[in-house]
Amino acid sequence: MSSIQDLQKTASQVRRDIVRMVHAVQSGHPGGSLGCADFMTALFFHSMHHHLPFLMDGKNEDLFFLSNGHISPVYYSVLARTGYFEVKELATFRKINSRLQGHPTTHEHLPGIRIASGSLGQGMSVAIGAALTKKLNGDNHLVFSLHGDGELDEGQNWEAIMFAAHKKVDNLIATIDWNGQQIDGPTKQVMGLDSLRAKFEAFNWTVIEMDGNDMDDTVATLDKAKSMTGQGKPICILMKTSMGKGVDFMEGSHEWHGIAPNDEQLARALAQLPETLGDY
Repeated sequence: MSSIQDLQKTASQVRRDIVRMVHAVQSGHPGGSLGCADFMTALFFHSMHHHLPFLMDGKNEDLFFLSNGHISPVYYSVLARTGYFEVKELATFRKINSRLQGHPTTHEHLPGIRIASGSLGQGMSVAIGAALTKKLNGDNHLVFSLHGDGELDEGQNWEAIMFAAHKKVDNLIATIDWNGQQIDGPTKQVMGLDSLRAKFEAFNWTVIEMDGNDMDDTVATLDKAKSMTGQGKPICILMKTSMGKGVDFMEGSHEWHGIAPNDEQLARALAQLPETLGDY
């Protein structure tokens, strides 16, 4: 289990991977990826019980589903850095015949990817299905999922959220990246979410909040969420993050949702992100 300092160092390297991957092909989604780097690092290096080699059935291990699939750069980086595939493969991101497509897909058989998540709004349903499967199989491991706050505009989420509470899917921890930004602008302007806590609590979920860009709080909250499973309710973590976290000129702006940095911007970004594990 990694220390907080080790996790912080790893998250810095993950952020370097993200900006380098997106810059190399001048396409991709750096903003949300950077914002979720701390969470994804804490999840894969601290909180989840998962093992290699990768097995698609996921028996006897915790599972993770990325619903907001456009933040694939952070997912690929964390998978590579935890040993699912070689780090050097990150250099193939979004290139022809690469297994690292812009949105995760399964037909390339990339280790760690269990669902295609290019279409938003579907991950909650899949995660609930996986959690119920574990219950039916007598598997006491957990299912984790990550969703964008803008993604909650999709109605399928709310049907699934209602279903999970009704079926007492209490081995599920669903995290919402609550950065207040989506591709067209601030969420409050595009489609106001109002109180997400009140919404999830009204659907009979247990809700906790955390600062997803503070590693201490992220680790502690994930530990707390795990301790609250098995009590008859699904768990929702409302995770406050800043889009573009770690790169000052990207932070807090929806404009970096899906824009790649140019050469000068890449240099500025890398200067702010210490290299800790070695670039690919």
